[in-house]
Amino acid sequence: GGLEEVFRERSKLAVQKGGPLSKISQESQLRLYKYYKQATVGACDAPKPGSFDFKGKAKWEAWRSLGGMSAEEAMGEYIKEVDGLLEARAAE
Repeated sequence: GGLEEVFRERSKLAVQKGGPLSKISQESQLRLYKYYKQATVGACDAPKPGSFDFKGKAKWEAWRSLGGMSAEEAMGEYIKEVDGLLEARAAE
């Protein structure tokens, strides 16, 4: 349906090389990552990465923080996040 379609469109935009979201902050990347994982995989059940895998740990903690959020809610948050980033980019 509608939500999944919009989610897929925003996902494509977010990973587009040289696209409008190719130079977003690490904080924004983490937010997109956690909502994407929650929407597509569900709650985080992956083992915690080792202490020297800083990037992996940050991603794991971000995803884990969403707990049992539903896929629909995560898609909605992802879309809001992408739209907010696009608006900010347009205002630059």
